[in-house]
Amino acid sequence: MSSNGHGKRDTNGSKHSVNGKKNAHNKNGGGANNNKSKHVKRQSENAHIAALETQIKEWDPAEHPNLTKFEQLPLSRATLQGLRSSHFVDMTDIQRQSLMASLKGEDILGAARTGSGKTLAFLIPVLERLYRQKWNQQDGLGALIISPTRELAIQIFQVLRKIGRAHSLSAGLVIGGKDVQVESERLARLNILIGTPGRLLQHLDQTAGFDVSNLQMLVLDEADRILDMGFKKSLDAIIDNLPTTRQTLLFSATQTKTVSDLARLSLSDPRYISVHEEDQTATPKGLEQFYIVSPLDEKLDNMYAFIKSHIKTKMLIFFSSSKQVRFAYESFRKLQPGIPLLHLHGKQKQQARIDVTQKFSSAQYSCLFATDIVARGIDFPAVDWVIQVDAPEDAATYIHRVGRSARFDKKGRALLFVTPSEEKGMISALESRKVPISKLTIREAKKKSIRQDLQALCFQDPELKYLGQKAFISYVRSVYIQKNKDIFNFESLPLEKFAESLGLPGAPNIKIKGGERSKEAKNAPRQLLKLTKEPGSDDEQEGEDKKKEPEKVRTKYDRMFERKNQNVLSEHYLNLTKTAGDEDDGDDFIAVKRQDHIIDDEEIPNLLEIPTSKRAQKRALSKKLSTKSKGNATKLVFDDEGNAHAIYELEDEEDFKKAGDAAVQKAEFVARESAAMQEKDIEDKQVARDKRVEKKRRRQEIERRALEAEQDESDDGEGGYQVTLGGADDESDYDHNQEPDIDRDYESSDNDEPAAKKPKWFQKDKDSAPVRNGVLEVEEPDTLEDLEALSARLIRGR
Repeated sequence: MSSNGHGKRDTNGSKHSVNGKKNAHNKNGGGANNNKSKHVKRQSENAHIAALETQIKEWDPAEHPNLTKFEQLPLSRATLQGLRSSHFVDMTDIQRQSLMASLKGEDILGAARTGSGKTLAFLIPVLERLYRQKWNQQDGLGALIISPTRELAIQIFQVLRKIGRAHSLSAGLVIGGKDVQVESERLARLNILIGTPGRLLQHLDQTAGFDVSNLQMLVLDEADRILDMGFKKSLDAIIDNLPTTRQTLLFSATQTKTVSDLARLSLSDPRYISVHEEDQTATPKGLEQFYIVSPLDEKLDNMYAFIKSHIKTKMLIFFSSSKQVRFAYESFRKLQPGIPLLHLHGKQKQQARIDVTQKFSSAQYSCLFATDIVARGIDFPAVDWVIQVDAPEDAATYIHRVGRSARFDKKGRALLFVTPSEEKGMISALESRKVPISKLTIREAKKKSIRQDLQALCFQDPELKYLGQKAFISYVRSVYIQKNKDIFNFESLPLEKFAESLGLPGAPNIKIKGGERSKEAKNAPRQLLKLTKEPGSDDEQEGEDKKKEPEKVRTKYDRMFERKNQNVLSEHYLNLTKTAGDEDDGDDFIAVKRQDHIIDDEEIPNLLEIPTSKRAQKRALSKKLSTKSKGNATKLVFDDEGNAHAIYELEDEEDFKKAGDAAVQKAEFVARESAAMQEKDIEDKQVARDKRVEKKRRRQEIERRALEAEQDESDDGEGGYQVTLGGADDESDYDHNQEPDIDRDYESSDNDEPAAKKPKWFQKDKDSAPVRNGVLEVEEPDTLEDLEALSARLIRGR
């Protein structure tokens, strides 16, 4: 049995060997076929790219006057497949006018109203350019897209995943609220990067592997909003780090002077494409726009009545500040108007903002209270009403707000609340921008007052009362800092009535900070402010009253002990500050009593020289401090003949006149010093630039060495901000009729384990070191520990 068993195993083994040879033969043949198919596919792709380049180069707009579909453009098969699967078939006006110019490599300065398809107008050229240049992971970052807000950056990233699913490019998203370290580890592998200015500048300064030297395209979406939000310095710093030989696409719904200045700095011979000029209005065609005149103290009442009568709609309500959004959301949630309520503002966490955006997008009936954070570029499907409870700061902001409805030639409505003092100026500003808007009147039967309900809620819930006070203060400040004083009149605000409408017992005290006057007062010296006080003012009268009282010198210690904070100062230390006029609480031998001694003028002729504080005593006893207030010390220099001269000795008037006219001498001196300063400035800038380059090079070298050492680290772990367009993982995740899962896409990866460190020579197995001719071959020891380990190893007989 054992023999049969052994022979049986041999027979089976021989059969397996034969099968193995056959399988190997088939495998080799299959490999050859695969190589042949890859070669054929590569040739076909090269021919396709060459044909696209020829078509784009020879494209004549006069030969194609009726462009309406994407299939009529010379686009790659991968891009056309992504557009068809995402149901993008017909082109909009901005796409039809800008796509061919962008494909030819021209810089674009595009202006189109909201909801006109600007996102595809710059994403398609990005994909096409990198595809025609055969861009891969080793080429690094090829396109950078900058967005003003996180929500808009996420939306651009979603659209890119849809239309780029057939491409083999890698795309990433860097926004605030995510782990910077996780983003830094993936930046070196990205071909297309979408981000906000603040986070991009942070990676340019801190991430050594973030190399933008090979950048091909820069896209600025909603450029005017980027500048309005205070990112001008960040944007300038980012552009300074980018190569000048690039293509730049700048898109915005409105063109302002700041955008024009930015275009001159970042664009090279741009083509200006505007859809506004051909249209009769700056707002969508299918948008019906109305406004009502509502006193400030009746705004919440009218808004609540409007929500109650439109519970079967999807509406977006704008406020001027996040505190007003919070108060409206919390109070209306308790009042239960009968419609799902959401709120969105910049103070929320990033994940909460993503959840709210997703919920409102997928809801059929909902009411979203929001700030201007979602006024630009965000595509909320099927918004029926856009309500502006607080008037926008200008007509451009109004255009962006109402653009959340009636997108892509759909229907929508907008309603604006204005106070009687704002009506004339605001309507005139909108009419000057070709915004068709008509006035509505509220029927008395539809009005409903919630003032008593809000008062009861604020009385029962102190937190809601606190939110109401914050909302009151934030609104008043927002009106105070508005630039257009013809529309926003701070003096005409009915503060007491407004506070009563919020459910507050009275108007909170407001301390306005900001503005030109406060900045000047903050930076001006105190002595100068005293001199500039107007006669008869309150401060002047207060100064006169103080003159009647005997002047007493107060030091910083006096001010510190005057603070009656019992948690910091105990009664024992308060006794130390008692003066002679204070009542004596007992025989406390530790208490020190101050006495105001009467000093006769005859005994001490000059009272100003008496040290009146410890600081003055220290200054009087210190030679260095006492001479500090007397100006520069006198210093003498000696000439060749041994005569002493002052270091800043003035020239004689006769010698000065002999040298020429004073104006000519002044001009020569200024020109000479200016030239010297310019040369020095150029040298300093070059030194600073060399230091930054060298510092970044060192960081890149350190990170490169670390990456090379971590050879076992897996490249399959994808963070929420990175995706490979057209990869196998993307195909499995994607359904052509299903939206991407934001929660999954933006979940950071924490499963990356660092690669094991390479063991040193003395940590290896004993048999690992080679022995030749009885001689042990080891690496040269570097440290004292290595030498001790080698000695111990030799002593053991190894």
